[in-house]
Amino acid sequence: MILVGGEALVDLVPAPGTVPGELGPLLPLPGGGPYNVAITAGRLGAPVRFLSRLSTDSFGDALLRRLELSGVDTAMVQRGPEPTTLAVAGIAADGSARYSFHVEGTADREVEHPGRLPDEIKIVSLGTLSLLLEPGASRYERLLREHTGLTVLDPNIRPAMVTDATAYRARFASWLPDIGLLKLSIEDAEWLAGDTGGDAGRAVADWLGRGPAAVVLTRGGDGLVVCTADGTEVEVPTVPTAVVDTIGAGDTVHGALLHWLHENGTTTAEGLRAVGADAWRAALTFAARAASVTVSRAGAEPPYAAELALRS
Repeated sequence: MILVGGEALVDLVPAPGTVPGELGPLLPLPGGGPYNVAITAGRLGAPVRFLSRLSTDSFGDALLRRLELSGVDTAMVQRGPEPTTLAVAGIAADGSARYSFHVEGTADREVEHPGRLPDEIKIVSLGTLSLLLEPGASRYERLLREHTGLTVLDPNIRPAMVTDATAYRARFASWLPDIGLLKLSIEDAEWLAGDTGGDAGRAVADWLGRGPAAVVLTRGGDGLVVCTADGTEVEVPTVPTAVVDTIGAGDTVHGALLHWLHENGTTTAEGLRAVGADAWRAALTFAARAASVTVSRAGAEPPYAAELALRS
């Protein structure tokens, strides 16, 4: 089984037809990087469990219900009276999104450490705000260091939320020995490489030498690339589609890769090191197809397995 840990929140997205630069209605849509990852994996048919703390407010109820409808096991979801985190999204002409976050005193950052994980959990996936906002960040970090199976990380940097970039980069580097698969956007790679001139390629090579078996980069319209510790590099293009917005695209890639890892029986870092170029090409192609569905509709709305089958 796969365990995805991290925040669930509500994205407030401008309604269709809103004129750029003017205020308009905001539509509440479920989101949060780890939440989207879990939804993706569940809809694609992977056995996945979600770890977070959801509010008992109406947003929290809706977030929980959507997990259940998407096939996600919610046995480790905690509930509390704190409000749901809100992310106000602005959508650019190319569909890209920028966010402002409302996180003070919210439920997801108060998550408790779950204790010893059940033996059936072989893959743990973490990332985004949950590894930044205390006190939950330290609890997720403890889980990251304790897990002995395959750990997958997407830092999903929100620069506006980082108060000390140098300290955060150092903390990120300290996680690398415990990470099997690092998945991130090219923009995040460049930001994390900021202390060394923003050279993503050089940074990836350095990270691979510190622990991860592989690094997957999402590059927007330029597709996906994986670089492995043994020097393999595989690229695949994006799947052409009409883009509504890019909310959840990277999370869909992440969730699709988790599904592929489970289907492929790859549940350890050692197993990941044995994955060859052809298998990586299949994995990235599958992830790119899934992401093409998500960007074709508003908000983070990953596909179900049956939808991908119809598009193949």
